[in-house]
Amino acid sequence: MAGGTGRPRTPRWAPYLLISPTVLLIAIFLVYPIGSVLYYSLQHYNLTRPWSDGFAGLDNFRRMLLEDPLFWSSLGFTAKWVVVEIALQLVFGMALALIVNETFIGRGLARSLVFSPWAVSGVLTTGIWILLYNPTTGIVRYLGAPEAAVLGNPDTVFGAIVVTELWRGVPFFAILLLAGLQGVPGELYEAAAVDGAGRVRRFLHVTLPHLRDAIVLATLLRAVWEFNNVDLIYTLTGGGPAQVTTTLPLYVAQRAIDAKDFGYGSALTTAGFVILLFFSLVYLRLSRFGADHKA
Repeated sequence: MAGGTGRPRTPRWAPYLLISPTVLLIAIFLVYPIGSVLYYSLQHYNLTRPWSDGFAGLDNFRRMLLEDPLFWSSLGFTAKWVVVEIALQLVFGMALALIVNETFIGRGLARSLVFSPWAVSGVLTTGIWILLYNPTTGIVRYLGAPEAAVLGNPDTVFGAIVVTELWRGVPFFAILLLAGLQGVPGELYEAAAVDGAGRVRRFLHVTLPHLRDAIVLATLLRAVWEFNNVDLIYTLTGGGPAQVTTTLPLYVAQRAIDAKDFGYGSALTTAGFVILLFFSLVYLRLSRFGADHKA
């Protein structure tokens, strides 16, 4: 008994017991894989050369930074891919969210059509767009020379994969931004209209400030996902032609899975993890996510 209330005292260890299943699952599915990758990044572990397996120290990282031009080219393409995709997805997602936020006949159907690509898997998405990009039967035959293969031309392949990912990624921004738009008080728009503010000024001074956290969250999540994008680019181009569309995660898959060099693949994965962690923390710090922006 405690305090004469007649209720038994809760043991001090009870809260830890209640959260222990969650902690155990996190340890199994998060901590252990990360620890394994860090461990193998310090090892020579190549299934095609088992006689050379053993402790490598920082050799894998030295090889990555000083001797592997494909690491730097894949990292540069990954940065270009993420920046272009996030910028375009944000712009088009904002436009779609503003449109479907208006009241009009058939708005429910319009929202369903806008959001439907997000429910399609990456492999199925690429299957659809491979048919569209087919030089003899696809829609691209109406846009240029019939023999043009947009996915096999280094000058057109980047634009082709960008358009494909836009079709799948824009709905994510539209969903999050629409949720944010529905939380903006209507009185603010009315007050702005009374003060003579037009649509552009209402958007800049009312809508955007209230969507700031939603925009930060959406761009951060999509940046991480686009950085780690493998399925769409792999099934569309396989990293080609001539490795011009090879992202860092795709290069990891090529080294670890195709070449069976798990030690070097783990080092590449560790580099990607550190890069993502660093830029995520910097981005959240600079954007002041979750802070009070009224002042």
